[in-house]
Amino acid sequence: MPSEKPKVGLITIALLLGLFLSSLDQTIVSTAMPTVSKELGGFSFYSWIFTVYMLASTATMPIYGKLADILGRKKVILSGLSLFLIGSTLCGLAGSMSELIIFRGIQGLGAGALMPISMTIIADIYPIDKRGKFMGLLGAVVAISSVFGPTLGGVIVEQLNWGWIFYVNLLIGIPALLLLAVAMKESKSAEKRSIDWFGAITLSLAIVSILLALVLGGDDTGVGTRYAWASPQIVGLLSIGAVLLVLFLWIETKVREPIIPLYLFKIRTIASGNIVGFFMSAGLFGAIVYIPLFVQGVIGVKSSVAGYVLTPLMLSVTITSIVGGRLMSKLSYRAILVPSMALMTIGFFLLSQITVDTTQTQMVIYMIVAGLGMGAVYPTVGTAAQSAVGSQSRGVATSSSQFFRSIGGTIGVSVLGSLQSQQMSSGLMELQKKVDTFPADLLQQFTTPQVLLDSSARASLPPEVLKGLQSVLSDALVHVFLGGMVFVVIGLIASFFMGNARLVAKVKEVRTVD
Repeated sequence: MPSEKPKVGLITIALLLGLFLSSLDQTIVSTAMPTVSKELGGFSFYSWIFTVYMLASTATMPIYGKLADILGRKKVILSGLSLFLIGSTLCGLAGSMSELIIFRGIQGLGAGALMPISMTIIADIYPIDKRGKFMGLLGAVVAISSVFGPTLGGVIVEQLNWGWIFYVNLLIGIPALLLLAVAMKESKSAEKRSIDWFGAITLSLAIVSILLALVLGGDDTGVGTRYAWASPQIVGLLSIGAVLLVLFLWIETKVREPIIPLYLFKIRTIASGNIVGFFMSAGLFGAIVYIPLFVQGVIGVKSSVAGYVLTPLMLSVTITSIVGGRLMSKLSYRAILVPSMALMTIGFFLLSQITVDTTQTQMVIYMIVAGLGMGAVYPTVGTAAQSAVGSQSRGVATSSSQFFRSIGGTIGVSVLGSLQSQQMSSGLMELQKKVDTFPADLLQQFTTPQVLLDSSARASLPPEVLKGLQSVLSDALVHVFLGGMVFVVIGLIASFFMGNARLVAKVKEVRTVD
């Protein structure tokens, strides 16, 4: 669905703005939420501000992708962006945590369209030999927003009302909305295509059930968890999710226009790319969550600068995202993914070597190595998916790629979080036996690393106990990064199965026909 050439630049600017605000929103909210929860109360619902957004955005991604193929990209992305902005406005006006959770859900429903449909439109408006470069640019924009988000969030909370962490989306999103509305043109298809609403509802319920189980499951002593894995609640949610998933797959074999056409998974580049993206995300989000925990809890970096901890990682991701996008016109997808995943594996191996004596400089080096491996993966697997199909299936192929990455990140954080919790618990029991001065009556509150993140609490601990707690946390995170490395290695193995598919080969085919 190509657009008029003179307006391609305007459309690209609008898409970059939309992706920037979507990614920026998450990091701003993460920084500002402690202040927000303090003002609104309801700290027990703190994690749901993030959980409901993730559930809504992930569940709607495949649906938006299919709707974009049926109804057109413009209608879908304008609808998603409008819903995101409405949700942002309502979030800024929220008077309680329960209201904020509901409005974050509305925001998430809109956010599910932004990344996959933006990538689909880029594939529509740019010739195939230039597509990789702009996919890399999209990845760089997301990484850059992750660097600036914490700073902007801190400034807003300190200088303005907390509602501005959501109102800032309007300053970026409204111009993007207007640009897309004016500049983007689509030719209407005369073909009438039905929408598989039954499949869409079944898939959404299956995703929500499974993700809720992953978010809520784990040891009761873990961070952000509520129920044991074997509890009736978690087993029930997983069972419901599994039954609905089987029902969804059956529906997709019967309807004329399936939400996710199953034939997509028979295409090597899509199937292998989705596996790579899934496991890469599992490792990536584990790094994003646990590197700041180590730097602040073990090394002792002040909380005031904790938001900048991941800057080396994100800057290196930005560099290789741009470079990887340009290399796609010269190399096969496999030739980019294999060295990228190998470098990411090395980075996670280095992270798994941390001790209580690891310095901040060493952590910066480890993050740079891991980040250089991460950067090229997302644009490559996204481009591979959308280039493997025709324009009528490009939306659903692109959104399925993004969907698997999102699911992988959620599962990665859940599994690694449970691992961290178990290692902390066993390590603290051993510490209690070894350290005579360990306050036995306070063992329960030390089952989370929270005490190490509080400077006043750290200062009140006997030196031997503090050193012991730092060692326990460090050892637990070693297992976390080793677990992350296992995820990345599986992704590395999957990248070998991408075949020899590449953008250049298709460019030559098109030119031959011309």
